[in-house]
Amino acid sequence: MDTLLEASSMAKRPCLCANDPCCRHSHCCINPKVSQSEQMEDLLEAFLDFSDSSSALSLHHSFEKLLDSRACDSDQNLLIDRALRLGSALLEAGKRSARKRASIHNSMTWALPPDLTIKVFSMLDTQSLCYAAATCSMFHKCALDPLCYANIDLTTVVPKVNNAVVSSMIQRAGKVLKSLRLGIVPGPTLSPGSSQPLVYTIRNSVDAAGFSWNDKRSRQGKESSILTRSCLTALSGDTGAAGALLRRLHLYNIERMDNTALCAALSACPSLLDLEIVGLHVELRQTLMSVSANCHLIERLFFESSKTGRDDSLKALTCVDLVNNCPHLTSLALRGFKLHDYKVRILVKGFQKLKYVDFSSSYSITGTFLRNLGSSTGGSLLEVLILRDCMHLKEVEVAKFLSAIIAGDFRLLRLLDISNREGLASEGDWYYRCYNSSMIPIKQVLEERPDLCLLAEFPSEGSIIEIEQMIDILNSDASLSSHLSSHSSESSVSMSSSESSYNSDQGSGNEDGREAGYVIYEESSDEVDILAV
Repeated sequence: MDTLLEASSMAKRPCLCANDPCCRHSHCCINPKVSQSEQMEDLLEAFLDFSDSSSALSLHHSFEKLLDSRACDSDQNLLIDRALRLGSALLEAGKRSARKRASIHNSMTWALPPDLTIKVFSMLDTQSLCYAAATCSMFHKCALDPLCYANIDLTTVVPKVNNAVVSSMIQRAGKVLKSLRLGIVPGPTLSPGSSQPLVYTIRNSVDAAGFSWNDKRSRQGKESSILTRSCLTALSGDTGAAGALLRRLHLYNIERMDNTALCAALSACPSLLDLEIVGLHVELRQTLMSVSANCHLIERLFFESSKTGRDDSLKALTCVDLVNNCPHLTSLALRGFKLHDYKVRILVKGFQKLKYVDFSSSYSITGTFLRNLGSSTGGSLLEVLILRDCMHLKEVEVAKFLSAIIAGDFRLLRLLDISNREGLASEGDWYYRCYNSSMIPIKQVLEERPDLCLLAEFPSEGSIIEIEQMIDILNSDASLSSHLSSHSSESSVSMSSSESSYNSDQGSGNEDGREAGYVIYEESSDEVDILAV
């Protein structure tokens, strides 16, 4: 043991027993003509030849004697430090060798060749792939293949993923990237495309998980688990190679994403077929303009507003450009926006291949866009039409639409949802709500079209008091909104209920002259910081 610690400082001298096989493991067998690596091998072999039963005690005694031979404390401390470093190095060498042998063993016993292993890994979800890569070096090497990252899913219930993780995986995928899903989802029970809202805030997710929002917010740099506006920068990096063949992009509740960052990411994805945006603080008009300019092959567009009923930015010209530049669209969902009938009609009648339409929680839609829809090319192919909780949807327009179905229009329609938690609006005054199905031919439709799934869920007739309460809320909300218009950011106000965001415009909004009066709500880049105060 003394020799092992002092091997580097021993004076080189002739060994009298170099040729003696009985002494070849003794400390005096170090030959100056032998290389340093050979000397180290001999020392290790001599050190490891100790029996397990006596090695611990003998090492202890030998080391104590060696310490006693040092006169001053500084030399003793230096010797202890050298012993610790040597023991640590020996331990690490043993671990590396064990991992190497285990990897060789795994490669020999693993039934699949590397190419098939990579194929299996490419079928795993992103979290399972990370778990597999951490098991052994062989799996880790296979998991680095770009094919394993063709479909990246980093959605979580609480913030766990930062920009560095997203960028690293996008760079690993490179040109083979086909699908990317990021952000915070409410939970496994809510699936995209359902009638339930998918908007979720970072504060909600952290509170639900029992974590402190301030703790999450205070983490900076690599430790931060909050996605920011630059999380998609890797798509446009390397001359846009990563986003060139991207087919699906789903973004959920990334509160720090803004219009500029999203439009830059969409400009790098010319092959995009499926775009889903939920809860981002981006403007509808600018987003659709970017899609129209860059994503000509898109087939599915799902956009749910983070501020229900308050985004009034959409222009008729933007609808026309979208129809002309994206002719392959078959599924369109714009949920929670303030949409007027004539704009909706441009979209529904313009897309010749449209099969799925969802305008849930959209304000100002009265239903006039449904008139003569089945007789035109656009709209006749509809299979799903969802108008749930459209507060201005009129009972008379729904009745006319159902009569058209009875007459034989919309033969391909399989799902119609006209449910409304406040009932349908009357013809003259939308404050007066319809609470029963006596005015609309629901029974006749079901008899005539047994293959049609018709959802018409309304509150009971005895809920008239709720409407009066809603009017009071609307009146107070009108005065509140005029007060808020003087502020640069509206995100500091937290609505106590979904009814407080209802728009009190009783008209159908079908006049082109109203375009000049639209209000475009600008988003604050510091919204998350305001919410955290």
